[in-house]
Amino acid sequence: MPTRNATATWTGGGLKSGKGEFSGESGVIKGKYNFNTRFGDEAGTNPEELLAAAEAACFSMALSLGLEQNGTPPQRIETKAACTIAQQGGGFKITTIKLDVTASVPNVDAAKFKEIAENTKKNCPVSVALAGVDIQLNAKLA
Repeated sequence: MPTRNATATWTGGGLKSGKGEFSGESGVIKGKYNFNTRFGDEAGTNPEELLAAAEAACFSMALSLGLEQNGTPPQRIETKAACTIAQQGGGFKITTIKLDVTASVPNVDAAKFKEIAENTKKNCPVSVALAGVDIQLNAKLA
């Protein structure tokens, strides 16, 4: 199985005065971030956005597999993920990822769809990697 790589650098000082850049080995993902793009209102990316994208992408792929194995392959899955970071004690913690999933799946009833979606939430590789985060799911058929 493959190993994927990314690099991040932080320059120019401490938490509030420094700035960072990251890039993936493919060259497809890259961005700049700083204290205000992460904790404030400044436009830009941050680690939580990357985690949200990773969870949404992994969940969608894994849900398509679960539905396919059920004999009801999806026509479309859209997963929106919201990753929250909060101050706790003297530091910060990623506390929740809320998934809002809408899928178009012929020939599956709502109960079976929700069962497969809940199983996916527990078992997709990114969810497993984020086991310390409260992952919440709202899944519905289109």
